Amino acid sequence: MTQTRAEADNPLQSEDSQWWRSSVIYQIYPRSFADSNADGMGDLRGITQHLESIAQLSVDAIWLSPFFTSPQKDAGYDVADYCDVDPLFGTLADFDEMVARAHELGLKVIIDLVPNHCSDQHPWFQAALAAAPGSPERERFIFKDPVQQGHPNNWESVFGGPMWTPTTNPDGSAGQSYLHIFDSSQPDFNWKNEDVRAMFRDVLRFWLDRGTDGFRVDVAHGLIKAEGLPDFTPDPAGASMGGTEELAPWWGQDGVHEIYREWRQVIDEYEGDRVLCAEAWVNPLSLMAKWVRNDEMHQAFNFPYLSCDYDAQQLRETIDESLHEFGAVGAPSTWVLSNHDVVRHATRLALTDENPQGEGIGPKTPNLPDPATGLRRARSSTALMLALPGGAYLYQGEELGLPEAVDLPDDARQDPTWFRTNGERYGRDGCRVPLPWKGDAPSFGFSDSGKSWLPQPASWAPYARDLQADDPDSTLNLYRRLLQLRKDHGLGTGGLEWVPGDQPDLLAFRNGKVLVVANFGAAPLALPPLVQDSQELVRSQPRDSTAPGMIPAETTMWFLLA
Repeated sequence: MTQTRAEADNPLQSEDSQWWRSSVIYQIYPRSFADSNADGMGDLRGITQHLESIAQLSVDAIWLSPFFTSPQKDAGYDVADYCDVDPLFGTLADFDEMVARAHELGLKVIIDLVPNHCSDQHPWFQAALAAAPGSPERERFIFKDPVQQGHPNNWESVFGGPMWTPTTNPDGSAGQSYLHIFDSSQPDFNWKNEDVRAMFRDVLRFWLDRGTDGFRVDVAHGLIKAEGLPDFTPDPAGASMGGTEELAPWWGQDGVHEIYREWRQVIDEYEGDRVLCAEAWVNPLSLMAKWVRNDEMHQAFNFPYLSCDYDAQQLRETIDESLHEFGAVGAPSTWVLSNHDVVRHATRLALTDENPQGEGIGPKTPNLPDPATGLRRARSSTALMLALPGGAYLYQGEELGLPEAVDLPDDARQDPTWFRTNGERYGRDGCRVPLPWKGDAPSFGFSDSGKSWLPQPASWAPYARDLQADDPDSTLNLYRRLLQLRKDHGLGTGGLEWVPGDQPDLLAFRNGKVLVVANFGAAPLALPPLVQDSQELVRSQPRDSTAPGMIPAETTMWFLLA
């Protein structure tokens, strides 16, 4: 057997027992998880009421998308107060109660931090608008004088349209323009300004003092822009959040690493293993690994893995590269298939056309996939992912097999991408629709009132948690089995050894005493000889008529070796 074991290159990987090295972290999108007060918006109390259902999955932690005070122009990623809870979601007391209950259940709590930009309603930005050019208030953001063609440079926003918005002086004349990588309601901070850096160190301490176990850092590859803000035209086929081989001058600049070294010093002031996880859409993985060097962050989302097609060889290459590059800096690799910014993998893995990150899909998208194919591939892909060494992230609802909500009415959409592109891109609403808890309840049990901030498809009734709980073949119970077996056999802290073979659609590897075999093909394939005399632990699909000694099409199986 060939070996690609990260521990062999880095003793720290095997000797260090910190929980985040092998953790499974469950992402909660608060507005879509559970509504406790019947207003159609999920909230912190709704999360607290359902934490047991998450603990029953055998995950290690929860990560909450933003719940801070916000005008909600970008679903809370436009923050007006970093040290309070938006009334939509409850109060600081509700947060404290949720953390206490999570800790009782053995769950760590990670929260989202949005340092690249704030809301245009943040007091600092309001003060900047009222102040003169060159003032200390404006120096906290990136204001520039307009040029003859109107904007300081040619940069285009991730959400579409210019990355600059002009202001007007009190006398009605044209004022300076301010930079915003995202929506015009989300001005970028100037991270070369000490006021900004000091404020965020205080924000870290505020939430750490309340028992928070760590932070997922939004747009962790932003913050610093290239000197001189040079014109740049990105590859139109590239991902909107980066991830291309050529870095845009607003992504992945070296100065970000100094910031995270400062943050790591703050984190290390606290007892226990508090963590920082980077959302850094950068390529190649050797560059992404710079975010998780020993004095910076602990984890980084593995977007190259998430971006893989349903293809055996592409996945194998990405797994090898991930273990090598993250292991080279003493960090665990992470694995992820879905989150709040991408088409759910129960749909995405069956798409046949290109689908750039952030664009979404909708009723007019050509070649929409067959739901059964998407779910079969999603279950198989999850079974493979959860057998890999390192950390893993799950996105709420994937344990139910939820597909992307495609048929949302135009007037229900709320993603800024939809509006800034005049409906040319659907955006991310389809992966953010509230969860179905009960098959025969109003709004499927999300809210007692039947309200739901985004409409739920009527076809989601069979996906409801209560209907899956007692079905041994349900996706929910598949996740429960996989996660418990992963924990029982220590797969997160193990190592990977490929099993050689000559079938290009088959991947097989050992992790300790567990043998994992995945068939990516459209027909059954012969199992490796190593399977003989082993015990089958789990398979991603219900048993069918496939002959003994064969693995069904688009299926992953786990075996316990003798």
